[in-house]
Order: sequence, then structure tokens, then C-alpha cells
Amino acid sequence: MLSVAEAIAAVLTRVPRLATETVPLADAFGRVLGEDVIAKRALPGFDNSAMDGYATRSAELPATQPILGAVHAGELWRETVPPGSAIRIMTGAPMPPGLDTVVIQEDVTREGDRVTMPPSPAGDNVRYAGDDIAIGDTAIPKGSRLTGWDIGVLAALGVTQLAVARRPSVAIIATGDELVEIETEPSHGQLVDSSAHSLAALVGEAGGVAHKLGIARDSMESLGEMIRSALEHDVVITTGGVSVGDRDHVRTALAEAGVSLELWKVAMRPGKPFSFGVRDGRPVFGLPGNPVSTVVGFELFLRPALLAMQGANAVERPRAIVQLVRGYRKQAGRIHFIRATVVRDGAHLLAHAHPKQGSAMMSSLIGCNALVELGADDTDFLPGARVPAILLEAV
Repeated sequence: MLSVAEAIAAVLTRVPRLATETVPLADAFGRVLGEDVIAKRALPGFDNSAMDGYATRSAELPATQPILGAVHAGELWRETVPPGSAIRIMTGAPMPPGLDTVVIQEDVTREGDRVTMPPSPAGDNVRYAGDDIAIGDTAIPKGSRLTGWDIGVLAALGVTQLAVARRPSVAIIATGDELVEIETEPSHGQLVDSSAHSLAALVGEAGGVAHKLGIARDSMESLGEMIRSALEHDVVITTGGVSVGDRDHVRTALAEAGVSLELWKVAMRPGKPFSFGVRDGRPVFGLPGNPVSTVVGFELFLRPALLAMQGANAVERPRAIVQLVRGYRKQAGRIHFIRATVVRDGAHLLAHAHPKQGSAMMSSLIGCNALVELGADDTDFLPGARVPAILLEAV
């Protein structure tokens, strides 16, 4: 069996890179930039005051000067300011020509139309054109996944259209005679296909477009037909049928559809029966049927793969060292990824492992914000043990 690190590396070296497309700014949130955004205008676009105060010449200070008038944001002072004079100025207002400093109003004494100001160096409380972003700067680099903050910067730069990676189309196939759709009340021995819904949501979060193709029955005919349809998409995900049971036909069905399997089984728990293959450049992922194994496998292998296909600079979740609140015991041989809630306690991150860690225990996913990684060769972890964790959200 491959290690988790070996399996991740094998996947990332085989997934293709998708082409780019042009989208309006309003549709760019969460998309991955396909090229650098080069600033065609400066931010700010003009010298302006960073504070409410009085604009004057630094070389004339300290001094008491007459106040010739006021300039507010959105206004221009067009007249020449004679030596020995000051202008009342508000935050964001353009600097009057020839003036080079702003003395904040808290540091002055004003009497009528005259103001007494202390020394102030040139450029004090002045935001110069291009201080933030200059014309020709790389405002946002290629491979960035655009946030709401990025969208605001792009709007300020006047970017209305931009090149982003095409969103991968992802086909999801559930397998198993025991599965029913969500609209069906399950009878004795039946289960609702919950994994397809989890995967569709996770695919969307990773920038893909999910297509739930339905449930393939445990027969070569049903599997083969659905797999052939799925191979029209950029990525194929199957759930279940990848182990060694009498009705686990997925591996055979994939091979008959021309999928070249690159790996089969990974030394991890949950999620050991994970498979990955390629046909005509299309990656095909076989995830286990147990719902916890499904989502853990997605986090480890599919999420990075989907982001890599879009050319994202960062494809992995952030990691951190956490402290186990309670002890944990496991067998040697496989990495365990235990679901946990991580909370911050001062400088420390405390991991509260869920008491139910079975791969079919869906309750262990509720409130989980981290996958705590317990090394393959280790067996006993005492309370307070420091171990690595994959953070599923900021802590």
C-alpha cells in the first residue's frame, strides 16, 4: 500500500490543468486567476490627505497661518496657495497644488480663520498616488483564488472582465444495491445515498461543478453504463464498491471502460480502499462507501486535485500542531485521521477528538473543524500529546 503522502503526490502529478475563460467581475468570486492582473491605474489615483487636518508647506512650520478655505473628499482646490497659508482638508480630499504635509486637527490650535501648527515633515499624513498599487504592478498574481477582498481591489482598479480557470465538471456516481435516493423512505436494510450530497457540496466549495448521476446497482451492466456517461466530464468520482466484496465491481468496470488505475489502497484510516486512475487525461477517483471515509478521502485527495486542475497556488488546507485533550490508542501500520474540534486556548490549539471514530459514524462530522493526523508507526498517544492536524476552517 502507498502512504498518504505518496498517494497525494501520485494524484497531483497526473491531474490535468484546465483552460481559462473570461468572466465578468461579478462572477469571479472563488475562481482561480488564469493570469496576473496588472494594474492599469494607480491606487490611490491622486495625492490625498490621510487625515482630517490642515494642509500646508512643511518648510514653513512651525507657524501660525491664515486658513484660505477648505477642501473635502471629491473636491479639487484649483487655486495657487500663496506662501504662509494653510488649507483646511478632510480625509480623502486631493492635496492642493504645492502643499506637501497635513497637520492633523488634534495637533493644532485654531482661532477664527488662523491656525497654529507644530513642525510636520514633508509627506506626513499624505497618501501619494500609487502608494498602494502603482501602474504596472502585479495587483493579484496568477493562481490566486479570488476572495471578496480581492474583488474589491479589482473593482477599484477598474477590472470588469478577467481570465479565470474553467471550473471542473465533476460526475458523482454512487454504487450499491442498498442505496436509495433522498426522496425515498428507506426500508429495512436500505440507506439513503448521503455521500453524493456531501460530495456535491464539497466539489462546489473546491471550485468545481458537481453532477450527481445517480446510483449504479451492483452489476457490471449498471456500472458500465453509468461510468461511460461519467467519462464525458472532467473528473469522475465513484463511491462504494472499491473493496474486495463479492459485489464490489467498480475496479473491473473502470478497467473495462479504459481507465488505467494508478493506485489502489492507501495506508490510512478511514479510507483505505481508495483508488485513482486516468482515462484520456480524465482523473477517476474511487472513494469508499462509508460516509466518513468518503469525505476524508475527498479532503486528502480530491480537493487538492480539483484546485490543482484550476492552477491554484495553494491546494492544501493549512496545518497546525495541536494538543490532544484526551489520550488515544491505535494499531501501528496506518495513519489515522481522527475527527476533532479544535479550539484556541491562548497560544495553544486544543483538539477534542470526537468519541465516535468509526468510518460509518456520521455524527463525528458534526462540528468537526480538523482532521488530526496520528502517525502510522505510533500506537499510544497520551493526553497533551502534540500532533499535526489539517484545519478545515480558521481557528
